[in-house]
Amino acid sequence: MKRYCLPVELRDDLRKLHGELYHGDGIETTKKIIKDLEGCAKIISVGDIVTFNLINAGLVPDISFVDNRTKRSPVSDKITQVTKQGHLRTITVESPPGIITEELLQEIQKAMESDKPIQIVIKGEEDLAALPAIAMAPISSVIIYGLPDKGAVVVRVTEDKKKEIQILLNRMKCKEKK
Repeated sequence: MKRYCLPVELRDDLRKLHGELYHGDGIETTKKIIKDLEGCAKIISVGDIVTFNLINAGLVPDISFVDNRTKRSPVSDKITQVTKQGHLRTITVESPPGIITEELLQEIQKAMESDKPIQIVIKGEEDLAALPAIAMAPISSVIIYGLPDKGAVVVRVTEDKKKEIQILLNRMKCKEKK
């Protein structure tokens, strides 16, 4: 079974920005991001607040990852009402904090092949979903994830970015249970 586990020594590597930071949290910041998204293969959002802001600004991401939480607390009903758009196909997967499960990897792969917007609801934590999303996304896609109290990060998928993230993923091998 293929899965990834986040070792303590990699936490600092994951904190570094893997894209461009757009400061601020809200509709104005989101509109700036959308203005810069011309010609993207896929637009992928990771996080409830980023997904909420994009949909509120009129852009439904091709793939969105939510866990109905922000900063480890449940999101408001206002946010879930927007993120749970009826026209989105929704898939629920288990992925505990610090782990990327095989089920999540399979659903990301299927979502990349879909031509309809898909929302992956993660029971656990969605933060790490950005890594396999970057590794699997078509070139010229963008992954947008939130950076609490700072803004949103836009990662443009290039061959080099995919390689950089795959190297990180390769360092996240789970220790086999004995």
